[in-house]
Amino acid sequence: MNDKVENLILEHLRIVRADMSSMKEEMSGMRSEMLIIRQHMAGLLGGQTLHDAEVAGLKVRLDRIEKRLDLAE
Repeated sequence: MNDKVENLILEHLRIVRADMSSMKEEMSGMRSEMLIIRQHMAGLLGGQTLHDAEVAGLKVRLDRIEKRLDLAE
């Protein structure tokens, strides 16, 4: 190969390497964002579970009150 072709190939490889480095940085940022989203979703699910448990407890108490007052069918 002549020098012009070799230099052209090396130039293209440098460009590809720079693009890959940029993509690597973007992927790292996206991973961090996904981790934050996952943690937020876990918090929301935990809150929903707690809310569901509280509602179930209130339902049990309400059923007991209805039975005591002979309001239950």
